Amino acid sequence: MKWGEITELHPSRFVLVEAIKASSSNRMRQLEDMAVIQDYDNPQEAWSGYKKLHKLHPNRELYVFHTSRNDVEVVEEFFSGVRQQI
Repeated sequence: MKWGEITELHPSRFVLVEAIKASSSNRMRQLEDMAVIQDYDNPQEAWSGYKKLHKLHPNRELYVFHTSRNDVEVVEEFFSGVRQQI
């Protein structure tokens, strides 16, 4: 689903999405096709949903956005260090 379709279906909502098709250029991630996992009333609920799903499936490319945004380009950040397994 394209971002324009998501904003029409979920106006003024926080959405948890999974990138289905994405590309990178100059440290920017362009999300070309997405699937809406869930929509929420407030950011705390959205981030809680994100954390739960990310913990179960850390390899999935998940994002939380508000549908008032015009686009969904994401700046890529690279992490280095040790991650503790719980």
